Amino acid sequence: MENLQLIATAPMGLEAVVARELKELGYTDTKVENGRVTFTGGLADICRANLWLRTSDRVLIKMGEFPATTFDELFEGTKAIDWPEWIPGDGEFPVEGRSHKSQLTSVPACQSIVKKAVVEKMKSTYGTEWFPEDGPRYVIEVWLRDDVALLTLDTTGPGLHKRGYRKLVTEAPLKETMAAAMILLSRWRPERPLYDPFCGSGTIPIEAAMIGWNIAPGLRRTFNSEEWPLIPAELWDSAREEAFDSVKDDIPLSIAGSDIDPSAIEVAEAAVKKAGFARDIKLSVLPVAKVKPEGDYGCIITNPPYGSRLGDETEAEKALRQLGYAALFLPTWSFFALSPSKSLEHYFGRSADKKRKLFNGRIECAYYQYFGPLPPFHTDDTSSKP
Repeated sequence: MENLQLIATAPMGLEAVVARELKELGYTDTKVENGRVTFTGGLADICRANLWLRTSDRVLIKMGEFPATTFDELFEGTKAIDWPEWIPGDGEFPVEGRSHKSQLTSVPACQSIVKKAVVEKMKSTYGTEWFPEDGPRYVIEVWLRDDVALLTLDTTGPGLHKRGYRKLVTEAPLKETMAAAMILLSRWRPERPLYDPFCGSGTIPIEAAMIGWNIAPGLRRTFNSEEWPLIPAELWDSAREEAFDSVKDDIPLSIAGSDIDPSAIEVAEAAVKKAGFARDIKLSVLPVAKVKPEGDYGCIITNPPYGSRLGDETEAEKALRQLGYAALFLPTWSFFALSPSKSLEHYFGRSADKKRKLFNGRIECAYYQYFGPLPPFHTDDTSSKP
């Protein structure tokens, strides 16, 4: 169990960020592919990866991979895998599926075949014809791509973006994983000010504070695999103890956010309080035109509103215009904005220093990066990070 093939799934465009996170956690044998990063680890690493990964969607165990151009090949390949090694007799094992560029195009049919094959394997091991499926949850996924079937077990459960601090959401929330990626792709460090003028439910300021204090994003939640008999509870206890010991909450933070919508700020204040940053993150109801962040050499990191997201193209363009105008009065600040708009550079009056294609949900966006001067005492220029 010490040489498991583990997969950290990644939103499109963030594979390199997830890979860098894994390397910083000590996993050096990463393999980057579309939508996922594979690495080797043991049972303890399932716990650590789930607790620490900020930009991945979930952590999977690679159970098997084989060619499958027919239902018979899919059935036999699935049945050959030792499912009972992981799934106990009372385990719940739903099957999810995807298919891309493969002859087996019917996802429901593939899910049904995989379920039948797993049941047959379980029957031969447990000597029973019926499984109650009222125990721990083991979500199996079959992913068909180019006529190759990849079968995995999901160790995470609800996606890793669900940190546990946000109960209410604003009209168009930014996923916590994407907010963390935006921060990690910027030059921001905890000694620099950070401001989000379109903070919505407060996700970017909260994720920045968690990064600044080195708080593992999964500390406040549970995972499906915590209930698995094969993973001893002491491994989870040890991983959480390591995470608690790693917190650096004595670092002063200068993080703030604002939004023109008072109800959004109410939601943000509740989330900030639940996350434990009520004294460390300043929030206010303010239009972008009146934003005046405190300090020098700071970073504005934001997800401006846009028409397709909030249904008002005119207001969205006005917001971008005001953001570009605000930048004129903050010469030492850096600006990072995730937007699908092609007009952002127009309103900034210049091309971005760097652009990266990312997807906010299903909406294709660009991450516009404008690098201001680094603080005089700062010697680590990280603008070349992926």
